[in-house]
Amino acid sequence: MGTVTDYFGSMVFDDRVMKATLSAKVYSSLKKTIDEGKELDIGVANAVANAMKDWAVSKGTTHYTHWFQPLTGITAEKHDSFITPSPDGGVIMEFSGKELIKGEPDASSFPSGGLRATFEARGYTAWDPTSYAFIKGKTLCIPTAFCSYSGYALDKKTPLLRSMEALNKQALRILKLFDNKAVKRVTSSVGPEQEYFLVTKEMYDQRPDLRFTGRTLFGAKPPKGQEMDDHYFGVIKPRVAEFMEELNDELWKLGILAKTEHNEVAPAQHELAPIYTTTNIATDHNQLTMEIMQKVAAKHGLVCLLHEKPFVGVNGSGKHNNWSIATDAGQNLLSPGETPYENAQFLLFLCAVIKAVDDYQDLLRISVATAGNDHRLGANEAPPAVVSIFLGDELNAVLEAIETDTPYKGAEKTQMKLGVDVLPKFNRDTTDRNRTSPFAFTGNKFEFRMLGSSNSIACANIMLNSAVAESLRIYADRLENAENFEEKLHEMIKKTIKDHKRIIFNGNGYDDAWLKEATEKRGLMNYRTTADCMPHLLDEKNVKMLTSLGVFSEDELKSRRDIMLENYCKSVIIEANTMVDMARTEITPAIEAYAADVAKAAAAKKAVSDALSCRYETGLVEKLSVLIDEIAQKTDELDLALVRIKDAEDILDESAMIRDNLLPLMSELRVPCDKAERMTAKSYWPFPTYADLLFGVK
Repeated sequence: MGTVTDYFGSMVFDDRVMKATLSAKVYSSLKKTIDEGKELDIGVANAVANAMKDWAVSKGTTHYTHWFQPLTGITAEKHDSFITPSPDGGVIMEFSGKELIKGEPDASSFPSGGLRATFEARGYTAWDPTSYAFIKGKTLCIPTAFCSYSGYALDKKTPLLRSMEALNKQALRILKLFDNKAVKRVTSSVGPEQEYFLVTKEMYDQRPDLRFTGRTLFGAKPPKGQEMDDHYFGVIKPRVAEFMEELNDELWKLGILAKTEHNEVAPAQHELAPIYTTTNIATDHNQLTMEIMQKVAAKHGLVCLLHEKPFVGVNGSGKHNNWSIATDAGQNLLSPGETPYENAQFLLFLCAVIKAVDDYQDLLRISVATAGNDHRLGANEAPPAVVSIFLGDELNAVLEAIETDTPYKGAEKTQMKLGVDVLPKFNRDTTDRNRTSPFAFTGNKFEFRMLGSSNSIACANIMLNSAVAESLRIYADRLENAENFEEKLHEMIKKTIKDHKRIIFNGNGYDDAWLKEATEKRGLMNYRTTADCMPHLLDEKNVKMLTSLGVFSEDELKSRRDIMLENYCKSVIIEANTMVDMARTEITPAIEAYAADVAKAAAAKKAVSDALSCRYETGLVEKLSVLIDEIAQKTDELDLALVRIKDAEDILDESAMIRDNLLPLMSELRVPCDKAERMTAKSYWPFPTYADLLFGVK
């Protein structure tokens, strides 16, 4: 295959291919569309479509698809062939600019949250030229947005692009105030670290809970878990190494910047981290990464688990969203810089983020809300559901100096003002890492650690881009009309720090004392479940901000609230039904069979001699019998709760019933089942155990 540099991006219609296959005029026009948002001429589209088709056919493709990201959380595609009938009875390969720009898939079976009636089936896909087309198998995939016949966004890409444009518009206003007039565009960039588990396909197939829900609903803790910390960064097992090697090859062919791979904390858990890139492209790449992980795992007799909490008692899996903003000249706006001038600009953007996270902490929590992630947040490996910002000691000291107008006691003991001439310099690397913080500054970017491993990163970055854009809009409105820019800048940053310092916390986010302080003293929000936080998407302040920036319409927000709650309810109901089936048809019969055989063994001993003690056997049978009765009772209670949920008045009522009734009953049913697993002979237990699953990949 050659070296990585030879085949990297070989399946991508990227800038290198466009330069080689398009005329200079067409290429220049397309680049203006990509870089500056200029309207795409149909003549240019036709030329691009023809070159794209010729390139794809030369790679062996026969079909094309508009690849989009509906509100299911995964990607969708409808394949059409390039063939067109020719007069002589044969076919020719054609692909027009019209077909490139727009597709028309059936939208009736995708979630819409009431944005269209079921009989209104028409939907449109629109080419996103900012994300390169690529080849999967024998199909040319064209990244697209997806909308309804009436123009509502039915996907995650459209509002993401809108949020990026809102951030760009407001950031440019700020940069002009700092005399950065040459900057034409500001973009957010993301590097999403992806955690996952690998288990053998053979064991996976024996676990109905894994097959139906992606996580284990039953399972006793194994003798060894992650207590020894010997898996983290440990030697990668040969079978896993082979999987990682092929995964890298497939990702690199698609131009995905897979950079780092290692064992994570829990047994069977691993991580892949890419180099970060433009948010829109990073989102597409992460969706592809998850898909390819699962395909490559299958080729190696493995299954890649992307659920946030597939195993109780060991770390779950997250997707750390490393977010920053930069100019088209390559200047990272969250890098402190080398001069006081750059520091002043940096501090303004830093304060914009602080204000955004505090003002819209509910939106950030909502953006990561799923039934799976509810199990992970607040556990040993994930931040709590309370949103806070970690800045580190140095930046914290800088902000305190600004707020109090006292000397900054850093490298240079100078009166801390925001006048460019007297602003002290401080180091680029201003923080350590804080694994317990939901939102941590790490030198030149923020690491948003609350995302779950199966989440699309689009939702979190939509909210993050939008909230920061709103802060910048407020700042720009004030500064553009200021009589004295530096005085107004100083006053505004000082006010931001004073008003929003409650969101800054540099300590241990796992500490119970912090959670009490956060909610009772600081007034921060603590939405523990999806059912708690999702209704707040429609709070007046959130609707006003997101609609005023043009990221969502009010109808689109209502639809997303309902879709997310529906997904939550459906996920938990599937889990509950799976638990009932497993308990009744597999777990209880297995325990009964073992108890019966133990009783037979006791009877056989008595038949040999009345003097032989059967205390162990009798005691075991009694304990198992008690557990069988408890399992039967808890299963019936759970089954009845599932029936009652059908009487819910609406989706809000249903989600509350699931949170308050169904989930506690599921936890209660699991307890006796896991106890029975520890007491039942392994040969009788119907499923692979945690010990088998977590240590089964050699």
